[in-house]
Amino acid sequence: MTQITSSNPLLDISDLPRFELFHVEHIEPAVEQLLADNRAEIARLVAMTETPTWENFIEPLEIIDNRMERVWGPIGHLDSVKNSDEWHAAYTNCLQKITAYHTEVGQNKGLFEKFNAIADSAAFADYSLAQKKVIENALRNFRLSGIDLPEAQQKQYQQIKQQLSQLTSQFGNNVLKSTQAWNKPITDATELAGLPESALGLLQQLAQQKGLEGYLVTLDFPSYLAVMTHANNRELRAEVYRAFGTRASDQAKDTSFDNSQIIEQIRQLRHQLANLLGFKQYADYSLATKMAESTEQVLGFLRDLGKKSKPQAQRELDNLKAFAKAELGIDELQPWDVTYASEKLKNASLSLSQEALRPYFPVEGVLAGLFKITQTLFGVTLREKQDVPVWHQDVRFFELVDEAGAVIGQFYLDLYARENKRGGAWMDSAVSRWKHSGGELQKPVAYLVCNFTPPVGDKPACLTHDEVTTLFHEFGHGIHHLLTQMEHLDISGISGVPWDAVELPSQFMENFCWEREGLDLMSAHIETGEPLPDDLFAALKASRGFQSAMMMVRQLEFALMDFELHSFYNPEETEDILQLAKRIRDEVAVVQPPEYSRMLHSFSHIFAGGYAAGYFSYKWAEVLSADAFSLFEETGILNSETGAKFKNTILAAGGSIDPMVLFKAFRGREPEIDALLRHSGIAA
Repeated sequence: MTQITSSNPLLDISDLPRFELFHVEHIEPAVEQLLADNRAEIARLVAMTETPTWENFIEPLEIIDNRMERVWGPIGHLDSVKNSDEWHAAYTNCLQKITAYHTEVGQNKGLFEKFNAIADSAAFADYSLAQKKVIENALRNFRLSGIDLPEAQQKQYQQIKQQLSQLTSQFGNNVLKSTQAWNKPITDATELAGLPESALGLLQQLAQQKGLEGYLVTLDFPSYLAVMTHANNRELRAEVYRAFGTRASDQAKDTSFDNSQIIEQIRQLRHQLANLLGFKQYADYSLATKMAESTEQVLGFLRDLGKKSKPQAQRELDNLKAFAKAELGIDELQPWDVTYASEKLKNASLSLSQEALRPYFPVEGVLAGLFKITQTLFGVTLREKQDVPVWHQDVRFFELVDEAGAVIGQFYLDLYARENKRGGAWMDSAVSRWKHSGGELQKPVAYLVCNFTPPVGDKPACLTHDEVTTLFHEFGHGIHHLLTQMEHLDISGISGVPWDAVELPSQFMENFCWEREGLDLMSAHIETGEPLPDDLFAALKASRGFQSAMMMVRQLEFALMDFELHSFYNPEETEDILQLAKRIRDEVAVVQPPEYSRMLHSFSHIFAGGYAAGYFSYKWAEVLSADAFSLFEETGILNSETGAKFKNTILAAGGSIDPMVLFKAFRGREPEIDALLRHSGIAA
């Protein structure tokens, strides 16, 4: 397929995206051109009379898929990091066309027959493991796209996929808009007593950006968390807690972004989709591409963790209540007191607070430490590259260089929260590693996006320890994408990796934020340059187990809500989501939110992201990551031989080999839960 030349900058995939040239009017023409070209090439491939082979059939398909990622990827990316109503409207219009195209490809009998012909050919036996995996995955995905359905049901499948893509996009946009719709200007600084200087500076900066005097509290995470953690003003905490916990719901101040109906429609459509494909429930359909083998296995795993964690979580909460009553004068601990009282208790019992740690983690020092750890473990150097087109002035660009001095991958780093940027933190693929049929190797590029507290005034940004672990987490996803050795698109980096294994490298990297060897490389006081002192390190290490069971049951609550939503749906008698949430909380949670709480209405992971019936993956992969890290605890935290082994098994293989096979090759045995419970400070 020839490279299309066009004046539309979105269609130029010869180099990195030229973000400064992209305008909203480019989106629809680019997508229409892309889809027309792809359809023409697919028609040619289906019509060809030669026997299909890897070279004449699969390589041309890879060219199509690569172009899809390179053109459509930046459009979706900008919708997340530089959202505007105009851009989102054009993105949403195109989403319908993209969804229709993917469904059409998934139900193309001609393509399916040619893949089958390759799988049945004598040549297949001589293909590499990676090539075989690409073909096996494709055949599985055809079946999951309804290739075997009668025509009328295929049309129904297409309609459901269309509706779901629109609804999930709308869900995410409603969360963003509802988050932005609420703010609270404050002119009297005494109302914000307890907030550290860094947080006050942030709220001042937010007010200035809106042309206001004083301070502005918003629901962007750094602002929200600062108030919930530090504000002595209990009424303010309650007000902000309510605003955050009712976003995009019928209980929000502005109900125009209410996701209630959308949630019900998504549940119903997912169930219909699963039934169409012969699955009893959507959870069964979701597990068809995961490591976990059955809904019973997943629910058993989550409930087993719940049983082991809840008694300790209850003791932790009782301890917090007693402290809040005796030391803070809070007779009845409410949900909006929990984060505040926990921070005070941590400070009192461990002489530790996030703010005491913050000066030791200036962004530049943390990045230097992260890069040094990466170099020591994986033998790659990271260096910043200037003058690369970016979408915001704060965005930076880095290259990974191997020991021979060759660039092997690159990534964008977008660290700070700002208006019109989706909340949370994520890694996404900008370009996948792939060897073109001509022999040229396309190097991988990643987007790493966080929402940290930005620099205030002329002071450099410093991170809390929680933010440091978030950065390491996303970077773990990044190296999974960037250090792959795969050269086929469908199994390169995180592509083709089962969702419940994809969190292994990310959670693995978090461990270095808790070890002296790692912290010594990334911590230096912003003013004195002193490393993290022994007493603070000891307190930090002890804090890993602080309220860890409460945090564990909180994650289990989310995972069970998600999995039960998608495992027991009955269209005749649909369980109300609020009742379902309450039932799960009664079982595993120790903190019960107020009746107005609508957490599920902003649960973008499962209603706007890829985690539907898959949120359990965080805990599933945490067992793998904790057990993988225990080998470093045995051989040396920064042992380069163990690092090379991790790189050459887990990271290099991408999606080419079953993750359990890779894990056993690395660890020498099946995973065990003990390391997770030990790291979490939960008695087995």
